[in-house]
Amino acid sequence: MAESIALIAGLGNPGERYAATRHNAGFWLLDRVASACGASFRAESRFRGDSCEVVIDGKSVRLLKPTTFMNKSGTSVAALARFFKIAPAQVLVVHDELDLPPGVVRLKNGGGAGGHNGLKDIISHLGGPGFHRLRVGIGHPGQSHEVLNFVLRRAPSSEQNLIDIAIDDVLAELQTIVTGDLSGAMNRLHSRKLPS
Repeated sequence: MAESIALIAGLGNPGERYAATRHNAGFWLLDRVASACGASFRAESRFRGDSCEVVIDGKSVRLLKPTTFMNKSGTSVAALARFFKIAPAQVLVVHDELDLPPGVVRLKNGGGAGGHNGLKDIISHLGGPGFHRLRVGIGHPGQSHEVLNFVLRRAPSSEQNLIDIAIDDVLAELQTIVTGDLSGAMNRLHSRKLPS
């Protein structure tokens, strides 16, 4: 069993302009968690983000949506983690993943940034890659020069529906994840069948 999760940080860009774009998949998942737990986000200038506290299976968990824009996510995540003395091993970062098709989610511990600028900044500010990641597949446009426009656009409804279903499935495993049984959650999430 891994350590229990004390901070879930969802990555995205702040503001209405970006709210429905693929790069905000991390925000989407955190909004659903907060809603399911009856919590509301509030702006926290000291953490450079919107945060709230929820209780999952009797454990206090901080939710954080950095408002620094994606490429500076680490300043926000590190500020909250330091304030509450949360170790990197107790942090789960939720982010969009180009290398997974829409509807696929993957849990992992550690690893590189894989070209994701939000992850790069978090690794830099936390002093290493020793945190957990939940990767939410958004698909790839096929050409590297198209990536920026792709992540900053809405997904078509067929793909958005697959992403929403994946988020539902993550929520069903949230208690398992938070209590530290990441391998159990991983087995179920990684073997789930996508809707045809």
